This record gives sequence, C-alpha cells and structure tokens, in this order.
Amino acid sequence: MRNSIKDNAEAIALKTVLGYINEKEPDEAIGRIIDWVDRFDAKEGTVSKQLKYIHEYLGDKDSNWYRLVKSFWTDIDPEVRKRTFENFIINATILGGRRKKAAMEKYGCNIPWTILIDPTSACNLHCTGCWAAEYGNKLNLSYDFLDSIVNQANELGTRMFLYTGGEPLVRKADIIKLCEAHPDSQFMAFTNGTLIDDQFAEDMLRVRNFVPAISVEGFEEATDFRRGQGTFKAVEKAMGILRAHKLPFGVSCCYTHQNYRVIGSEEYFDWMIGQGAKFAWFFTYMPIGVGSPTELMAKAEDRAFMYGRIREYRRTKPIFTMDFWNDGEYVRGCIAGGRYYFHINANGDAEPCAFIHYSDTNLKDHTLIEALQSPLFQQYAEHQPFSPNYLRPCPLLDNNGALADMVHASGADSTDLSAKEDVDELCGKCKAAAAEWKPVADDIWHKTHPGMPV
Repeated sequence: MRNSIKDNAEAIALKTVLGYINEKEPDEAIGRIIDWVDRFDAKEGTVSKQLKYIHEYLGDKDSNWYRLVKSFWTDIDPEVRKRTFENFIINATILGGRRKKAAMEKYGCNIPWTILIDPTSACNLHCTGCWAAEYGNKLNLSYDFLDSIVNQANELGTRMFLYTGGEPLVRKADIIKLCEAHPDSQFMAFTNGTLIDDQFAEDMLRVRNFVPAISVEGFEEATDFRRGQGTFKAVEKAMGILRAHKLPFGVSCCYTHQNYRVIGSEEYFDWMIGQGAKFAWFFTYMPIGVGSPTELMAKAEDRAFMYGRIREYRRTKPIFTMDFWNDGEYVRGCIAGGRYYFHINANGDAEPCAFIHYSDTNLKDHTLIEALQSPLFQQYAEHQPFSPNYLRPCPLLDNNGALADMVHASGADSTDLSAKEDVDELCGKCKAAAAEWKPVADDIWHKTHPGMPV
C-alpha cells in the first residue's frame, strides 16, 4: 500500500516536468529539464550514470546532441512530444524501472525493459535473406493475445513494446487499437514503410504513442536490390508523410558485406537526417533459416568499419544511433533472453532474441513470468555475458557453440515456420565469422579498454 501511494504521489510530481516539455522556447525548456533531472536523481539515483553525459552533451548548445533534442521542439507535434517523453522517461524508465527491480527480486528472473512482438507473419515484400519472406500469411496473433501480453508486462514494469514481423503494419487497425488501450505505454515498429499513408499518420497523431523505425538498406539501388523495385521511393514518400504530420520516426539499417560502405557513409547519415529521422538502429545480417545465403554476412573488417563510423558520427551528427552488436560495450554484452528484451513470434513462442528462433515456451499456454523463468531463458541469465570482451556479445555470431549449448541444455526446439533449423548447423554457418571477428574485436577492446580481460 505504501509503495502504491508513493508511486502515485511521485507520478503526479513527475508530471510537473511535462510542463517544461510544452514550453514553446526549446532552449528554456531543455535547461529546465536538465535542472529537474538533477533534482530528481539527487533523491532517486535512477539516472546517475547518465547525468554526466546529459550535462556534457546538452550543456553545449552547438553540440549535435543539443541540436537533436532541440529538433523535437521544431519538428515534432507538441502533444506527441509530451506523450513520448512521459512514456519513455517517466513510465518506462523511472516508474517502470522500480517495478521491474521488485519483480526481479520476487520471481528470480530477468524482467525486460522492452518486448518485441510479431503480430503477424505476413509481409507485403519479399526481401532477400529475410526469414519472414518465406512464412507468408500463416500466423497472426489475436488482438486479445497482444492485449494480454501488454497487461502482463505492465504489471512487471515493462512499458516499451516493439512490433516486428512479418510486416507489422499489415495489422494497422489492431496496432492503433492497442495504442489507444494503453496510452501509458510506448509502442514502436520495425516496418518497411510502404503501408504508411496519410490516414495512418492521422491515427498516429491521435494516439501519440507509436513511433515507426523504417527499414532501409542504403540508397535506391541497394534498397531496391534487397527489397524490390520501387521500395526506396515508397520509403521516401512515407517519410515525407510523417514529416508533414510532425511525427517522430527513425530508420532501421541492416548492413551486409555488399552495402556496409554505403550504410556507413557520411552521405547516407546526412540523408537520414535530412529526411527527418531522429534515430537509427543498425543490425548486421544474420544467416537465419535453412538455406539462407551466407555471402551477405559482414566480414570482420566490415564490422570494424561500422564500429568506427557510428562512433565518429555520434560526435558530429544530430541523430541517435544504436548498433545492435557493436554497442555491447555499453550494456555488458548480450541484452537478449529477457535481460533487456526478448521476442514473441507470430505463433506465440517466447524466443530469447529476434535472431534466435528457438523456444521452450509458448505464451498461448503460459504466462509471461513462466516464459521468463523457462529453462532456455535461465540458461541465458546464467551465461551472460558470453565473453568478457563486450564487443563479442552474441552467443551465435561471436561465441561459436554458446547458443547450441544453451539450446541443448534447455531442450528448446526450432521455431522456424518454414523448415526446422538444427542449432548445430546454424552455429556452423557462423563459425568462420566468429573466428575472424575475435582478433579484430580483441584488438579494439585492448585499445579502448586497456587492462580489461578479453
């Protein structure tokens, strides 16, 4: 009861900062927000590790980070800006973080900060190397199932939800309905962008808690090569619609051996920023699925190139970036298996990662907590980090055999919808890449973290 009263009182107090978010003058607003974070953290210690970066990056009005934050006042609808801040900072991070900590102590397992969900296996494209391209419209999770997952997650403190697929926007109506039903949660989606139109943008503007990350493989030639003729132009049209409605969005980039120099070029970063993207997620191609091509896999030098470029542009470009593999140094390695996130496929299987299609628990028959306490997820919790060199975070791509050991120990099965993939054969496809990356990653780690083990 006492904690409930404290949470409610604090929620009211926290929302006073939302008044700063709605101030028309961004410089004044940003200054007040920084002061508020200082005062709040003096009591809570919730973001103490991040405070020095907040002051360093936002204390300089000429910095790229200050320009990025300021753009949320010049480019984004004020009510969307307010709701995004409230859900992301207050509900998901501060209040949700406290509830997650209590749930972890109670249940003895990881509680994720975000959950990835495939509402459908259907997709309107057929991208080279994408496992979903082979699935077709075989499976769809019902609205009631999705709503139940959100409710269960909220009870544990999780307020961030990221739709994957398939193409999530095949289920536009249910996505918007979930946003309406859960205004205190934040929803995102990895989408090819081709289904974004003015009506959907109006719906986004109305619910104010949905942000798309549009998949692009570089410029027109590279994007259309992998995703189909005309896709790049459709993406630029979708971005124009989102800009016109003053809605935030980002970009999702899969870099391969063929396109990594384009993805890591200054020209490409400037294009993303010019289109209005506020963030960019970077992934490296994974040979998931029986018969998936391995020639697209990034070489060790390709990955090192991306490591250097993304860090260079973080100092100069007004866009937030996250490299799903190369940023392991900031989060102590692998974040999957419920540590920070996990994945629910369109069949309801709880998978430790969007790239790891093995499971021992289906959420149609089990609760969220039961999935997080499952043998496979416990294997992840026991073995993370998989390497003392956090630049080698992945149990599949970077630490050969680690995934197979966990799958065998837990008795998990392949969840691939088109053809079951033997985990030892999957690991075999990544063996050479892991061996080639290790000396490169160790060299970078020695230079950037002298004295730390590898």
